Amino acid sequence: MKMPGEVIREGELEKRSDSLFQLWKKKLVVLTKDSLSLFPDGHKRAKGKELGFGSILKVDCVERTGKYIYFTIVTKDRKEIDFRCPDQSCWNASITMALIDFQNKRAIQDFKSRQEMEQAAGAQERRLARAP
Repeated sequence: MKMPGEVIREGELEKRSDSLFQLWKKKLVVLTKDSLSLFPDGHKRAKGKELGFGSILKVDCVERTGKYIYFTIVTKDRKEIDFRCPDQSCWNASITMALIDFQNKRAIQDFKSRQEMEQAAGAQERRLARAP
């Protein structure tokens, strides 16, 4: 599993399983500028799951109880993945800020690409207009 970019944060989160009983399972989590990687049993050597920020729509449903913060990551295909973390750890904020930074950088790249394409099209039109 690749983990591109610098590690912003690494630690433990609990993820709700998709099974019938919906048990909470501890995962080692590595947050980078591009993704959130989840490893079972607290080992990066094990096969993990990478959630690239390009596939994440938002971090949603933040709820605080006395002991935990509960939050949901919503993917672009509308899949919801539930997490919880100790109240003071603020994992939800770390993930949200990294996701916003990723989305802002992507929006700037898209804007620059459109601008360059429009400039190239305008230059082509000017060349064609000058042609005999």
